[in-house]
Amino acid sequence: MGVGAVVLVFVGVILVVAAKRHVAVFDEFCIGAKEGARAAVQVFPILLALMTAIAMLQAGGVLRWLAALLQPAAQWLGFPAEALPAALLRPLSGSGSLAVLREVLQQHGPDSTAGLVASVLQSSTETTFYTLALYFGYVGIKKTGCALPAALAGDITGMILSALTVHLFF
Repeated sequence: MGVGAVVLVFVGVILVVAAKRHVAVFDEFCIGAKEGARAAVQVFPILLALMTAIAMLQAGGVLRWLAALLQPAAQWLGFPAEALPAALLRPLSGSGSLAVLREVLQQHGPDSTAGLVASVLQSSTETTFYTLALYFGYVGIKKTGCALPAALAGDITGMILSALTVHLFF
């Protein structure tokens, strides 16, 4: 059974259950679409500000400068310097860190230590600032409390363990 068939069966089950419960599916869909559009409008300024800040950091060379500054500590931890820009950008932007990952893979190869660490890192960490800004901004939470330090601690742990994992298994 292909993916299309599974989706068709899933939609069919939803329609059958909705009919048995006398739910107006189209009306409920329209309500959900209206709420989704409202949420998109509410979140748009947050996303625009975040994307602008990320573009400014990249264009201004701040990430490259910060990577050069952190290079001695990274090498001491066994983290390849070539993967540092990906590690620094990952908490900010998923698409930006994917672009950096692509650069690392093109320059150093997918089987290099830098390529392997950057790949494991990409799948082991979260876009922390993006996620917190989006969800907390949508709900209207101004004080993040322990969420940001805890999330960043998780990101740093993921970064260190991605290098350790590559060194242990490859």
